[in-house]
Amino acid sequence: MSQQVLLKVEKLSKNFTLDHNVQLQAVNEVSFHINKGETFGIVGESGCGKSTLGRTIIGLYKSSKGTIHYDNKKMETLREKEKFSFYQKMQMIFQDPYASLNPRSTVREIIAEPMEVHQLYKNKKEQNERIYELLESVGLNKEHANRYPHEFSGGQRQRIGIARALALNPEFIIADEPISALDVSVQAQVVNLLKKLQKEKGLTYLFIAHDLSMVKQISDRIGVMYLGNLVELTTSRELYAKPLHPYTEALLSAIPIPDPDLEDQRQRIILKGELPSPINPPSGCVFRTRCPKAMDICAKEKPAWQEVGEDHFVACHLYKDDTKENGY
Repeated sequence: MSQQVLLKVEKLSKNFTLDHNVQLQAVNEVSFHINKGETFGIVGESGCGKSTLGRTIIGLYKSSKGTIHYDNKKMETLREKEKFSFYQKMQMIFQDPYASLNPRSTVREIIAEPMEVHQLYKNKKEQNERIYELLESVGLNKEHANRYPHEFSGGQRQRIGIARALALNPEFIIADEPISALDVSVQAQVVNLLKKLQKEKGLTYLFIAHDLSMVKQISDRIGVMYLGNLVELTTSRELYAKPLHPYTEALLSAIPIPDPDLEDQRQRIILKGELPSPINPPSGCVFRTRCPKAMDICAKEKPAWQEVGEDHFVACHLYKDDTKENGY
C-alpha cells in the first residue's frame, strides 16, 4: 500500500546575492518527498544549508529555482490569499528558544498572535481555553500563560515555541534544530514530546539537526546534506547500518558509543581541510576536497543522484547504476 505524499520538493535551489553581485549558493537542486505522518530528518554540518532549506520550504525565503508541492498543489502558483490559508497548515519550531520568543510579550500573547492573525476564534474565552489546552499538551500549565519568556528555562521556552507552532492546528511542522541549544537531558524530553504530539495529532515533521544520534531516535527517513547538496537519503535504519557516502560515514563515525571499551576501539574518520565556501564551491563533487576516497572523475563531473538500493539514494561516483538515476 503506497503512502500519501504530503510534501514534494523538486530541484529546489536558494541563492543569496551579496555585495558586488556575488552569489552565495545555500541550497543547490535538492529533491525529496515527505509522506503524510512520517518524520523526515535532514542532517549535516553547520553551514550546509539545512536551515535555509527549511525556511525556503515554509516561505520565509523565496526560492531561486525549483518547485515545492504541498498536498498536490504547487506552492509557487498559489495566489497570496491561497498561500495565507495554506501556511496555516505549515508551521515552524525555531532553533533558538531565547531569540524566537518576544521578551516583551506574555506566553498568552505569544501563542495568541497566530490565532488572531488567522482570526480563528470569535471571543477571548474560546481563545484562552485553546491556549490553556496547548500549554497542557506540551507539559506546562495555564498559570504559565501570564508569565514572560525570561521566567522560563531553555527547555520550557522551547515547549512554548512548540505550543505556538501548534496554535493553528497544523498538519506539517518544520523543526529547525529545536534541541541544539538545550542540555542533553532536556533534548531527550523535547524529542519525546514531539513524538508524543505526532502520535496524538497525526503530525508530519521535517526535523533538521546536526546530531545524528538524536535524529535517529525520531526520524523514519534521513537526508544528508553537504554544502547545499543532498548527498544521501534512505531510511533511518539503513543509513546507520549501511552508509554509502564517505561524508555520511564520517558523520556516523563521530557519534560517541556509551560503552567505554567499545568507545576506545572506535575508529573515527577525521575529515581533512576546511569546509569550502558556498560562494565558490568545488567543481564536480562538492565533497571531493575533503573526501578520503576522491578519484579523478570527482573533480570533473558532478555525481548523479541515483537509487543504488531499495529506497537508498546517493550522489557519489563510487556507485554507478545508469538505470536508476534521478529518483527521489
